[in-house]
Amino acid sequence: MKPWVLGLTGGIGSGKSAVAEEFGRLGVHWVDADHAARWVVEPGRPALGLIAERFGETVLAADGSLDRAVLRDLVFRDPDQRKWLEQLLHPLIRQEVAEHLARASSPYAIMVSPLLVESGQYRQVDRVLVVDVPEALQLERAARRDQSSETQIRAILEAQASREERLRHADDVLINDRDLAWLKSEVERLHNFYLTLRGGQE
Repeated sequence: MKPWVLGLTGGIGSGKSAVAEEFGRLGVHWVDADHAARWVVEPGRPALGLIAERFGETVLAADGSLDRAVLRDLVFRDPDQRKWLEQLLHPLIRQEVAEHLARASSPYAIMVSPLLVESGQYRQVDRVLVVDVPEALQLERAARRDQSSETQIRAILEAQASREERLRHADDVLINDRDLAWLKSEVERLHNFYLTLRGGQE
């Protein structure tokens, strides 16, 4: 039987990756849309050529790979360019993710995406798990991890779906505001519950 798909999302600094890794330890196949977004622009893939053609060679690093920081600056300031880029990449990322999920041999598979709600990707999954943390903790974690300033992180928070919006789409919520032991036990609890579901629904 084809595995059903759980969409896993959460704001910056919520600990999505840690949660996905815990599910992975329990034998659940997962793929991160962010990783897929990097794979589709690797040298030799058609998307990279199209991006360089549109934005010029400045978006390429010395080794021929995509300079994500340069590209981010270019599209961040220009909604039209951002739209063009999204229209190019989103279908490719979707396809990449679908191919990975199709290889799953676990009863359910997980698609991790920070923009699950904003990009409408939640429509492609059978169930949505939101990893939620209080905003103060989000800021603190993200600042520690990315060495970014609070202003930068707030800008990212603003651009991501509001917490309320994300939670509205959630079938399940994991509050990740304690330690790793707590996280492990929560993931195990959810995993055991998910194994009882057919097609992701109760």
